[in-house]
Amino acid sequence: MLAQMTMGQFLEGGMLVCFGVSWPVSILKTLRTRRTEGKSLGFLVLIFVGYLCGIAAKLFRGFAANGCPESVTVLYALNAVFVATDIALYLRFRARCST
Repeated sequence: MLAQMTMGQFLEGGMLVCFGVSWPVSILKTLRTRRTEGKSLGFLVLIFVGYLCGIAAKLFRGFAANGCPESVTVLYALNAVFVATDIALYLRFRARCST
């Protein structure tokens, strides 16, 4: 699989891994403190939509070229799951803190 990756895909994967490390840290902090200060729902949603657009682009490009998506699509999906989790935690604990 690594031999089939272009340098661009490899670097894109590195970028997604670097970005992806921050989401579990953010999730763990929210779970530990049960607070949402410093987080913005609008920002989280914007990032989530961006990852969904990235997934769609990879799927369209991959299926048009050779019938299967690029391997970095998995990293986009993993990051989207992390951001969706962070959004869910934000909504859960924001409601709790505002009452």
